[in-house]
Amino acid sequence: MTTITAQPTTTDDYKLLTPGPLTTTRTVKEQMLVDHCTWDDDYKAITQDIRANLLELAHCDPDTYTTVLMQGSGTFGVESVLTSVIGTDEKVLICANGAYGERQADICRHAGIAYTLYREPNDRIPDAGRVETILDEDPSITHVSIVHSETTSGLLNDIESVARVAHQHDCTMIVDAMSSFGGVDIPVQAWGIDFIVSSANKCIQGVPGFSFIICNTAKLEASRGKARCLSLDLWDQWDTLERQHGKWRFTSPTHVVLAFSQALREMRAEGGIEARHERYARNNRMLIARMKTLGFGTYLHDHQGPIITTFTYPQGVSIDFADMYAFIKERGYAIYPGKLTEEETFRLGNIGEIYPEDIERVTELFALYLAERGLLAACTGNEDIATVLDAMRAAGESAR
Repeated sequence: MTTITAQPTTTDDYKLLTPGPLTTTRTVKEQMLVDHCTWDDDYKAITQDIRANLLELAHCDPDTYTTVLMQGSGTFGVESVLTSVIGTDEKVLICANGAYGERQADICRHAGIAYTLYREPNDRIPDAGRVETILDEDPSITHVSIVHSETTSGLLNDIESVARVAHQHDCTMIVDAMSSFGGVDIPVQAWGIDFIVSSANKCIQGVPGFSFIICNTAKLEASRGKARCLSLDLWDQWDTLERQHGKWRFTSPTHVVLAFSQALREMRAEGGIEARHERYARNNRMLIARMKTLGFGTYLHDHQGPIITTFTYPQGVSIDFADMYAFIKERGYAIYPGKLTEEETFRLGNIGEIYPEDIERVTELFALYLAERGLLAACTGNEDIATVLDAMRAAGESAR
């Protein structure tokens, strides 16, 4: 028989089960104790090393692709691309099946960028055949943009097929890979992706402060003069990084850059994208299997990604998310509210410094919460928590 005890923690040292910001290592955080000057050659060399390492992770030839680092959150990076590479006489097709695809449309509305919005429901991926039809019917479309890992639901879109269709129509391909780059292998050049955007605080496991864009250099050079914003001018940022050998145009987040450099070293030590993906995927399989034992279903039935999972509540049982959140956070883990509007859900991420033992621990806390609130039998059909924990353990082992 399995028993657990779970007393509230006495500190704020809890882990984040979110899609980023996420839990980082102490050694990554410790890098931020060092101050650097943005003009210093040693600091610029760190920036250049980061740029080269990101190209390698993306499987890109440095003679054909380049990396631009951009201050701000991931959305800053996406906005930088959309407002810098789409000209006033050009138009983008946005493929959206969640909040982050919709955010791209919002960016375009604010910036006066011509766009067509192709929507799918939150649990369905954009269809490459439908993209082809839209492009056939509207030859004014010059760019196609899509989110890879849509954290609204946890779904992983088929960017390879969409990119293939885009290039058959001579369209520039843009991908928001915010929560997937570094955790899912993406052969950027082979798939014909021209611009792919991610962020320091996602699967590479750094801290928030800058985004990065891996760019087809020829497409980037062709964007000169198109930018609608000074601070987010992608070409100008790249030009400065190139001419001044790693100098950012404006003040860069030096401490975040140092932490990110350390995070890249730790990623290599773990075994690169392949090893990190396997850890994330194992976490995800265990999480889903153990939560299902407690009566929590998954919102998605297909195309579930390894980054974050949207869970539905046990049928016929009313659970107060705020109460459940507080209970679990007090015992060491922060979970995530749902982002869907059509039904009540919550989300659990499993990226960052999260391991199978964390998945075991947090799901035990869900079981304990149900037991303490008198909901265990209604959710699982069994009121004995030890029996439920044993069943959950067996399910998790099978899913490893």
